[in-house]
Amino acid sequence: MIPIILINTVIVSLCVMLHYGFLYKTSVILPRIPIQNKFKILLAVLVALFAHIIEVLIYAYSYFLMHKSDEWGYLDGNYDGSLTDSLYFSFTTFSTLGFGDIEPIGSLRFLVGVESLLGFVLITWSASFLYFEMHKYWNE
Repeated sequence: MIPIILINTVIVSLCVMLHYGFLYKTSVILPRIPIQNKFKILLAVLVALFAHIIEVLIYAYSYFLMHKSDEWGYLDGNYDGSLTDSLYFSFTTFSTLGFGDIEPIGSLRFLVGVESLLGFVLITWSASFLYFEMHKYWNE
């Protein structure tokens, strides 16, 4: 149980720091860019989406590697062990959509649950950030 907690801690820390970095840099750079305010908002949305995609990729690669190891458990159902299926599973987990066609078995379930919670928190953080940016630039 300790190894899976450590892996979760590392992945969550990496994703949170990455997300913070993207949002912080965006808030610093946006005022300096000489473009119309509506395009600044669109750029902020694209940066937030890009950050989420990278975070999903981190989890997808983790699932891909952990599925190949006997000690972590595996993904069952409509899963062929490919990176593409890992990416699909990570997107549905991160967004809390969870179609249910792929099921985690073993210790991998803990990582899946944490990704779902983290995805919810980071998506909410992005929404708050974008609301703040829209409020700032739409009032000018």
